Amino acid sequence: MKSKKEELVERLLNYGYLKSEKVKKAILKVPREEFIPLENKQYAYIDQPLPIGKGQTISAPHMVAMICEKLDLKEGMKVLEIGSGFGYNAAVVAEIIGSDGHLFTTERIEYLAKTAEENLKRTGYNNVTVLHIDGTRGYPEEAPYDRVYGTASAPKIPEPLKEQLKVGGRLLTPVGSDNTFQELICLIRVSENEFKSYNLGGVVFVPMIGEHGWPET
Repeated sequence: MKSKKEELVERLLNYGYLKSEKVKKAILKVPREEFIPLENKQYAYIDQPLPIGKGQTISAPHMVAMICEKLDLKEGMKVLEIGSGFGYNAAVVAEIIGSDGHLFTTERIEYLAKTAEENLKRTGYNNVTVLHIDGTRGYPEEAPYDRVYGTASAPKIPEPLKEQLKVGGRLLTPVGSDNTFQELICLIRVSENEFKSYNLGGVVFVPMIGEHGWPET
């Protein structure tokens, strides 16, 4: 008999969200229940976003799979994530890039940053550094990055994130005018001053708060 996690992965495959073996293996490996508040653990393998407190959510598994597929992650990459949440998306990315890669993940809410760090350490993801900072500024200390992605929506792509992307690198983040509907935008840095932009369709994410995002309300 299949586990709930295996049933979820099968559904993601059937609906076309999972396309590569590496992302499929990562979703199967990472224990999503370890990145969810106790009261919602029973819903770990239902394909929906879940509240994690402070007005934030853990993304639905299909969205995490889609982000990982569109980023085209490879072993050994250096990656920057904006919006740690409870650390689930970071864990999936960390699984794909392997021990030779490293993920730097930023979180503006101290409680979430602390919880994400605890969750990632407990589940053995030592190739992740959690930073309690304004992620819209990026993290220039470790730039440039092979990949950059946001798990919250900005009014436009923050310029520091574009500047900190390697030539040939890929940036993925939701962009929109409010927190009810946005578009998932993928940028590829073709040269020092040239970017190609692709619209990957409509999504719904919480706002990206910070100097280069939405103001704190």
